[in-house]
Amino acid sequence: MWIDTHCHLDAHEFGARALDVADDAQRQDVGMIVIPAIDRGNLQTVAQLAAQRANTCYALGIHPICVPHAAQDDLAVLRERVAAAVDDPRFIGIGEIGLDFFIPLLAEPAMRDKQILFFREQLRIARDFGLPVLTHVRKSQDQVLKHVRQITPNGGIAHAFNGSFQQAQGYIDVGFKLGFGGNLTFTRALQIRRLATELPLSSIVMETDAPDIAPAWIHPGVNTPDQVPRIGAVLAQLRGMDVGEVRAVTTANAKAVLPRMAALLGE
Repeated sequence: MWIDTHCHLDAHEFGARALDVADDAQRQDVGMIVIPAIDRGNLQTVAQLAAQRANTCYALGIHPICVPHAAQDDLAVLRERVAAAVDDPRFIGIGEIGLDFFIPLLAEPAMRDKQILFFREQLRIARDFGLPVLTHVRKSQDQVLKHVRQITPNGGIAHAFNGSFQQAQGYIDVGFKLGFGGNLTFTRALQIRRLATELPLSSIVMETDAPDIAPAWIHPGVNTPDQVPRIGAVLAQLRGMDVGEVRAVTTANAKAVLPRMAALLGE
């Protein structure tokens, strides 16, 4: 079984086909898809979607790209939703949260401060409830690490990891795994392919970020979670390993870092 640790199955690109997309993934041996929320408006949406298929679960959080339009009260609402969701076995963590200093608007001083405020409060929510986090990290590796070290959740995943080996070790040291997906399928993505090849396999989990970060054979089309096995096969080829071993280890890694998901799978 493969696990897609990051897929926006509720995205408008999927629309009414979302459940069919999950079924397609199941047929390709993708036994679980993690659907992260991005703002107050889709907290309920991801929970309702995840409830409809055996191979779906969800996380709750406010994405840094959504912070400009978020209200302070959204954090209180999130905490209330998390408190209510802990009794739902399909709720597995806090996400997608993090920092994005790549987009010019988000890199402005006032918006950086607001992002940090939202990120730190969501880390507190994760810590208070003993939950892992799914982190968005763009042009902010060291800053995200700094705040995670100060307010340490119960592990997490550095989604779409593209930092240095030193930064990778920093995440590993605080109990995180590193998410790799379609980016590693591009021959020009030299740093990502080097990371995916040389980092310990015990630190890697698979993801798609569907409908985004489509692999080379789909780009620039819409990515889907059924692509995980083929992306995993590229990872195996890069590492000179048997694809079955890559599947087994990355799936075990995902279960270890997302214990509520492992319990949902009966392990």
